[in-house]
Amino acid sequence: MSENINPEEIRKDTPDVENQGAEVAGKVADSIVETVGEVAEKVENYADKTLSELSDMFVQLKDSADRMSRSKEAESIKSAFYKLLGRLKGESGVSDESASSQDNPFEAVEQNFKALYADYKKERAEFNKEQDARREENLAKKQAIIEELKALVEGQEDVSAQFPVFRELQNRWREAGPVPATAFRNINDTYQFYVEKFYDMVKINRDLRDLDFRKNLEAKEAFCEAAEKLAENENVVSAFHELQKLHEQWKEYGPVAKEYREDIWNRFKAATAVINKRYQAHFEGLKEQQADNLVKKTELCEKTEEIAAREITNTAGWNAASREIEEIQAAWRRIGYATKKDNQKIYDRFRAACDAFFSRKREFYSGIKDSMSENMEKKLALIEQAEALKTSTEWKKATDQFIALQKQWKEIGAVPRKKSEALWKRFRAACDEFFAARDANAGGENDFYGNLRAKRKVVEDVQAYEPGADAAADEEAMRTFQERWSAIGHVPFKEKDAVNRAYRDAMQEKFPSFGASRGGGSTHAGRAPRSPKDALIEKYNTLQQNIITYENNIGFFSASKNSEPLIRQMEERIAQAKAELKELEEQIRKAEEGEA
Repeated sequence: MSENINPEEIRKDTPDVENQGAEVAGKVADSIVETVGEVAEKVENYADKTLSELSDMFVQLKDSADRMSRSKEAESIKSAFYKLLGRLKGESGVSDESASSQDNPFEAVEQNFKALYADYKKERAEFNKEQDARREENLAKKQAIIEELKALVEGQEDVSAQFPVFRELQNRWREAGPVPATAFRNINDTYQFYVEKFYDMVKINRDLRDLDFRKNLEAKEAFCEAAEKLAENENVVSAFHELQKLHEQWKEYGPVAKEYREDIWNRFKAATAVINKRYQAHFEGLKEQQADNLVKKTELCEKTEEIAAREITNTAGWNAASREIEEIQAAWRRIGYATKKDNQKIYDRFRAACDAFFSRKREFYSGIKDSMSENMEKKLALIEQAEALKTSTEWKKATDQFIALQKQWKEIGAVPRKKSEALWKRFRAACDEFFAARDANAGGENDFYGNLRAKRKVVEDVQAYEPGADAAADEEAMRTFQERWSAIGHVPFKEKDAVNRAYRDAMQEKFPSFGASRGGGSTHAGRAPRSPKDALIEKYNTLQQNIITYENNIGFFSASKNSEPLIRQMEERIAQAKAELKELEEQIRKAEEGEA
């Protein structure tokens, strides 16, 4: 027959569960309080994401298995989405009252995100409702267990004989699950009251008590093993949270034999200390990394601010600066978060510098757009003059006027690309109509085809000429050819370029000094032949004009979509021309030294 045990002995051998639980809970609470600030750093800063990326992130969250436990992350994505949307609307001049998707290009992405969030919110509400109902059910179960425990304690039977029932009630209590937070403290205090009262009253036999102690010891040894294994987990944050669960489960179990009590608790406490130390070291390392990230981001801010303050006067410069900004933004995204107190400040500084740069860029291209509009007005005026002149039969006078109009057309800068081709076709049509009519009515002094034959004869004579040793004779022959050419009238419009090019090529081949007398006049009119330095200077000036033309072309291309290849081509030409300018500067300098 089993030996009966005095209730006082039971109380003496039973560990102070509440005090032990309070001690563990206090340590865990202190640890959580100390690290809650660092844990917050884990929440991702979505400020650098695009609307599309934020929508995709929300879809991934919504489709994940643990989506119901990630409500804070969902709200963070939502907040970042609408903050970015508001800023983009403001920059684009889109109002909330925009009547159509054409007025509001963000409507589709906004409606899509709103629908995603509404579905998630509805699912979350249903989930919370189910959780609340389950906690109420658990509360009812635990209240029923307390009533049974109360009846067990207050019954007249031998309480020691009721120990299996008491153990069953304990198991049911642990399995019941969480209750509403408002009822947690009261329900647990009531339960602990009757548990302690049971131990006070029971006259349990030693064998049953020892069995209970052994089962508690086995469970707590398993907790120790689990905690020790967690100490090896590379994911420090995950290990810390799992440890909190072990502490909660530890409190659910009763005492162990007195001789094991201190050892088992020290073992569990030692494993806890290892995890807490690693957890603290982890966040200390994060702080150091975040401080280093702050330094790197500060450097990027300074670079961006320098670019935003640059004096940029052409489209090539703006495109090059834009690429620098894009590279800096990509580098920014690769850097992790800065310290908590500085992360938002440094981001605001970076965003302000980027905004300042792109604001100045918009102002520059707005000016180009105005210039293009002015150029378009000028070309329209030339078109109107050409269309008014195209029916003229004063062939010589009108021809000169058309040539003047064409020269003015070439001197006018770029116009909007969508209008450029139509304007040119309209202007060219007026020119073609006039010259076609002029050529069809050729005769007498307007014998254009006769003039063409005469000019071709001059070209043939130049090609047949053989320069001699007498430079003066060659110079006289060159002037004679020039005078013959100038005396001949206009040729058919379509043949003009070809015959002029043939004449220039022939003259340049036979007479090296021909370039100095092109465009009218000759060396005998008081002008000396061009020196090598003059030729270099002329080439230098031509290259400078080419660079201006290329830069204007870039401004023209930048106003249209899919023009990046053309812009790159213009930039390559500009770079090549600038390199040639440097070479010419050196050649001109040497030529000047030779004259000195």
